[in-house]
Amino acid sequence: MHVAILAGGRGVRLRPYTTALPKPLVPIGGEYAILDIILQQLSAQGFRRVTLAIGHLGSLIRAFVGDGARWGLTVRYAEEERPLSTIGPVLNFLDDLPEHFLVMNGDLLTDLDYASLLRTHICSDAPLTVATYQRRVNIDFGTLETVDGEIVTFREKPTLRYGVSMGVYAISRSTLARYPKNVPFGFDDLVHDLLARRQRPKAYPFDGYWLDIGRPDDYDEANETFAEIRPRLLPQVDLSCRPEVA
Repeated sequence: MHVAILAGGRGVRLRPYTTALPKPLVPIGGEYAILDIILQQLSAQGFRRVTLAIGHLGSLIRAFVGDGARWGLTVRYAEEERPLSTIGPVLNFLDDLPEHFLVMNGDLLTDLDYASLLRTHICSDAPLTVATYQRRVNIDFGTLETVDGEIVTFREKPTLRYGVSMGVYAISRSTLARYPKNVPFGFDDLVHDLLARRQRPKAYPFDGYWLDIGRPDDYDEANETFAEIRPRLLPQVDLSCRPEVA
């Protein structure tokens, strides 16, 4: 089983934490890097091959991960000379991937069963399977709708729920074969094109723990709650060979 991890972003929204470190290497709980947790999870779930798409401060990721042997993984690297968005980097090493594989962001904390997602995708025969999460957004104001200047509905401080992409998806190599290399191409571009072609992606609903560490508030939350969520993120994993976080 193979996974491509996107670790080349500049982490602009997470500054100043990412001034000296790439986002996947920021420490969580003063003990682990985000990428360390992800690699432990993948290894525990049976993954053996990883391709890390690196760019900004990529040399630090190479120094930290090495060849992946300490996690029981074989890790290769694909370096972006310029930003290629979220799918573009994968297109450049597509020929080295199996027919079915995972793509995920390198800044996620979740107890998602990655192997189950990949198996579900393979059995579904879908072009793309997206792990989805119900995100709640609290609105601090009363909301209303109007028709011809008259209020027809009113809700006091509602909570809205949206299905969002978790930044983890299973995909088939044949799905990506038609797209050119070395050009920026995002996950949104892929989904829009598949919908236009009437090749609808599948959703893989998930209701466990998920946190996208994209903003300082998210990072602070991860650190504040890590002692509580650690057993869910790292169940029955041998940590004896875990590398130190810089």
